[in-house]
Amino acid sequence: MTQFLRSPFGFLILIAMLVTACATTQIKTAWKDPSYQARPTKIMVIGVAKNPLNRRLFEDEFVLRLKARGTDALASYAVLSDKLQDDQAAIAAKVKELGADAVLITRLVSKKTVQTYVPGKIYSPPFYYDTWPDYYGYGYHYLYSPAYIAEDEYAVIETNLYEARHDKLVWAASSETVTGGSKQKLIKSYIGIMVDNMAKNGLLGR
Repeated sequence: MTQFLRSPFGFLILIAMLVTACATTQIKTAWKDPSYQARPTKIMVIGVAKNPLNRRLFEDEFVLRLKARGTDALASYAVLSDKLQDDQAAIAAKVKELGADAVLITRLVSKKTVQTYVPGKIYSPPFYYDTWPDYYGYGYHYLYSPAYIAEDEYAVIETNLYEARHDKLVWAASSETVTGGSKQKLIKSYIGIMVDNMAKNGLLGR
């Protein structure tokens, strides 16, 4: 590992990995109704997904993060079966029955692939020509990274918060998340950023 970090090429790879890891999710648009000054006391979280496992992963993580911010929340799958996911009347009845004053809905809108041209780069240690061993060492360690086309797939996700009493939209965010790698890590990264934005807009806590 130490030798890898000492290599200019290895160090740049490490930096690229860290930058990518820190930028898996980007909020493209975010909006809050300026007339809504309340803070929900209990949020029902609904993850719109055909895959039941994905629905549970999204809802459980949202509930965990919301509760950590001081706002009670519950996962819809715990009170509504997958068959009732598209039954608006059943959802509304559960929201009222359980005393939720807000509904958070998240769904995958689309996926897109972005191509980026990455130019070739030359990495080399300082120039030393005094002796042939120094020059040979320089030439031996001369590194070149060829140009290439990088492809990243993004998941475009919408997350909306509705005030339950009047079914009114009070907060909305559209984001893009780089796919690939651990699904759980991506979900945690995405939800963490969404919850941070909700807190920033004064929607969470007591």
